[in-house]
Amino acid sequence: MNLKKIIEPRSMAIFGISMTNPEHPANIIYSKNKYHYQTKIYCINPSGGTFRGEKVYTGIKEIREHIDVAVLVIRSDLIPAILLECIDAGVSGAIIISGGFSEAGRHDLQEEIRQICLEHDFPVIGPNGLGVFSSPFINTLFFQDERFVKPLEGVIGLASQSGGILVDLMIRFTQEQVGLSRALSIGNKAVIDEVDALRFFNSDPRTKVIGIYFEGFTPLRGRDFIAELKKTRKPVVLFKAGKTPSSMKAISSHTAAIAGDYFVFNEIIKGTDAVEVTTEPDFLSACEALSYYGLRKLDSVAILTLSGGHGVIASDYFHQLGIDVVPFPDPDSRELRDMLSVNIQEIASFSNPVDLTGSASDEDFIQSAKYILQRDYVDGLLVLYLPFIPKMTSSSLPWRLARLRSEYDKPIIAYVPYIPKFGVFIEGFEAHGIPVTHSIESAAKMFKAIKRKK
Repeated sequence: MNLKKIIEPRSMAIFGISMTNPEHPANIIYSKNKYHYQTKIYCINPSGGTFRGEKVYTGIKEIREHIDVAVLVIRSDLIPAILLECIDAGVSGAIIISGGFSEAGRHDLQEEIRQICLEHDFPVIGPNGLGVFSSPFINTLFFQDERFVKPLEGVIGLASQSGGILVDLMIRFTQEQVGLSRALSIGNKAVIDEVDALRFFNSDPRTKVIGIYFEGFTPLRGRDFIAELKKTRKPVVLFKAGKTPSSMKAISSHTAAIAGDYFVFNEIIKGTDAVEVTTEPDFLSACEALSYYGLRKLDSVAILTLSGGHGVIASDYFHQLGIDVVPFPDPDSRELRDMLSVNIQEIASFSNPVDLTGSASDEDFIQSAKYILQRDYVDGLLVLYLPFIPKMTSSSLPWRLARLRSEYDKPIIAYVPYIPKFGVFIEGFEAHGIPVTHSIESAAKMFKAIKRKK
């Protein structure tokens, strides 16, 4: 099914506009799309009338222009008939926000809308979800603007079975200044599911990295998902819930999906380049790293630090993740030492990790990074940057590191502890194309995410 006109519509009809309840989800969706997005909006309510100066149509056929997407925020039992009206009127697809389907025990009602859509090749996202965020075209997440954290523009496409988790992820991404291309809340996925989302994002020119949160597959779709995953040319990050008996039971009551055997799924995806994560922070870290660097050869890394303890901790994390912290040959260690300030030559460590100590200067840091990236046995560099070190003063250091990254085409990831006064350094790295994390473990996991499996 073609999702293009649902995700990039030029015209939208919203069913369910309320004349008496300003907080109705349909009204909120209308307001934010009317005033902040470029798609033409039409209001529908069987009673007709006007809403905020706009004509309210009594039905879809009263609108004399083509409608790309119908947004349904009405009683669940009315939806099958409305879908048939939309299909008959030539609407391209629909988003069903309403609940009251399989999650509420109405499997028959959900199956009815599924059969209608399959028979007419009519794409529908939902029901029981938040729909689509795709700036500047459409935003059906029914939160008032003052409560909505609008994501930055970027290259990561998100799909989530849970609307709440999707919003949570969008907030986290925005806090970390990581941009999104689109976000899909697929809810009960009566028609459009993870397989369709994966296929859409794989062909979407705005999306370079695909992130999917899901709880379970409908029957036989797990096999289809793996087949589609193997055809996907872009990096994919998967966050699968439902690993325990209690969570599987919760999934059934949430969207009535089948959790399936997590261990079977885990073994299957090992044969693909997909990255599996188990926490929301890891999901963010993996998507962010892949948005900068994609998948690549990463057999060994070097660590450049100003604190020996930080280097030791990073080494342990890399070992746990199966990434080699490659030891430097003695001649290289001596050559690096001789390049740097005399005052640190006798106190720093020039193996790997390279610990320049708290006496290092900006120039020592840059020269060390350049020398390390020149080594053909080093595939990536973790920078453990501590802005409180006295001689770490230059705001140009992130820019100079970014030039080295481009020159040698090797990934650099920076750890910077987070407090507001360090914001200028954090922003400096990110503005110049070097991802920053505030956890050494997350930094190591970022490297793991970009490491090609085969």
